[in-house]
Amino acid sequence: MSHSSVPERASGALLTDWRPEDSTFWERQGHRTARRNLWISVPCLLLAFCVWMLFSAVAVNLNKVGFQFTTDQLFMLTALPSVSGALLRVPYAFMVPVFGGRRWTAFSTGILIIPCLWLGFVVQDPTTPFSTFIIIALLCGFAGANFASSMANISFFFPKQKQGGALGINGGLGNLGVSVMQLVAPLAVSLSMFAVFGGTGVQQDNGTMLYLENAAWVWVAPLAIFTVAAWFGMNDLATSKASLREQLPVLKRGHLWIMSLLYLATFGSFIGFSAGFAMLSKTQFPQVDIMHFAFFGPLVGALARSAGGAISDRLGGTRVTLVNFILMAIFSALLFLTLPAGGEGGNFIAFFGVFLLLFLTAGLGSGSTFQMISVIFRKLTMDRVKAQGGSEEQALREAATDTAAALGFISAIGAIGGFFIPKAFGTSLALTGSPAGAMKVFFVFYVVCVVVTWAIYGRKSSR
Repeated sequence: MSHSSVPERASGALLTDWRPEDSTFWERQGHRTARRNLWISVPCLLLAFCVWMLFSAVAVNLNKVGFQFTTDQLFMLTALPSVSGALLRVPYAFMVPVFGGRRWTAFSTGILIIPCLWLGFVVQDPTTPFSTFIIIALLCGFAGANFASSMANISFFFPKQKQGGALGINGGLGNLGVSVMQLVAPLAVSLSMFAVFGGTGVQQDNGTMLYLENAAWVWVAPLAIFTVAAWFGMNDLATSKASLREQLPVLKRGHLWIMSLLYLATFGSFIGFSAGFAMLSKTQFPQVDIMHFAFFGPLVGALARSAGGAISDRLGGTRVTLVNFILMAIFSALLFLTLPAGGEGGNFIAFFGVFLLLFLTAGLGSGSTFQMISVIFRKLTMDRVKAQGGSEEQALREAATDTAAALGFISAIGAIGGFFIPKAFGTSLALTGSPAGAMKVFFVFYVVCVVVTWAIYGRKSSR
C-alpha cells in the first residue's frame, strides 16, 4: 500500500498503517520494521536490567570505601529496587498505547542516567546518609519497570504466531543484563576509568584500589547512546494508541490473575534466584568464592527465556509450561540433597548444578508463560469483539491492546519474586539456620502451578 511507504522510510516516525496479521504486508515490509524495533529494544532493556540489579554489586562494597552500614541496611538496599520496580511495572504496562513505543522507550531509558550519575558521586562521600541511598535504590527500580513497557511494545509489532519468539528474544536477551552487570561491575571497580570526572578510588587493605563509582558510571554512555538510538530508530504505531480507560478492563479478566500466578513462579523465580543465589551460597558454602560463578545462573536463565518463547511457538505454550513446572518441582526437591546439615556435609558442585537447572527452567518457563498470555488474551478479546458484532480489524486492534496491557501487568506481579525469594531465604536462615524451609515453600508452589496449568489450560475440555 503506497500510503504506508512514507512512515516506513521515516525512521522514528508514526506508522499509521500496521497489519502484522496480513501475511502480504508482513512479508513485504512489516517484518523489517518489526525486527528493527526489536533489535533496538533489546539493548535498551538489557541496560535497564543492569541498572535494576546495580545495588547487588554496589552494596557489598559500600563499607569497603568508608561507610558504616549494617548488614541489614545493605540487604535492604539490594531489595528496594525490586519493590519499586514491581510497583512501577503496573503504570508502565499502560504507557506505550498512551505515549507510543518510540517515545516511551527513549524516555524510560534516558532517565536511568540520573540514578547512575548520582550513585557514582555519593559513593565517594562516606558522610552520605543512608536515606540518600534509599532514594537512589528506589530510582534504580524504574529500570525494572522498563520490562513491562518494553514487552508490551514489542507485542504490537509481531503477528500472533511469531510473538512467542519475539517476546522471548526481547525478554531473554534483556534479562541478560543481570549477568552482564555481575560480570562488568566487578571488573570496572578495579580500574581507574573516570579520573577526569573525579573518580579517585579508595585504597584497600591489600594495597589495591577500589573505584566503586565506576560500577554506576560505566552504564551512563551506553544508556545515552541507546536513548538516541530508540528516539531515531524505533517507531510509534498509530494502531497501538489507546487511552488508559480502554486498557483497564483487562484487569477484570480471571485469566489475568491465573497467568500472574504462573508468571510469578517462572520469572519471579529467575529474578529472585538471581538476587539471592550469591548470598545463599555464601551462607551454605562459605569456603567457596561464589562471585566467580554468580553470573552463570542468570546467564543460563536469560538465554533459556529466548528458547522458551520459540519452543512454545512450535509446541504450544501450555505444553511447554506444564512440563517445565514438573521439572522445577523435581529440581527444587533435589536441592535438599545438596545442602549441608548442621553446618556439615553438603556438596557445592551438586548444589550449583541443581541451581543452574532451576535457572534454566525458570528461564524457559518465563518464555512459555508469556507466549500463553499472548495466545489466551488475543483469543478472548477477538471472540468477545466478534460476538458483539465488531469487525475483524476492530477485533485485531483491541486484541493487541488487551494483550499488551496483560503482558505488562502480569510482568509486574512476576517482579515481586525479586523481593520475596531473597527475603524467604533470609527469614528461613534466621529462624532455622537453614534455607530448607524456604525451599519447601517453593516446592509446594511449583506443584500447585503444575495442577493449575493442567486443570485450566492443559486438559482437552479446557481448550
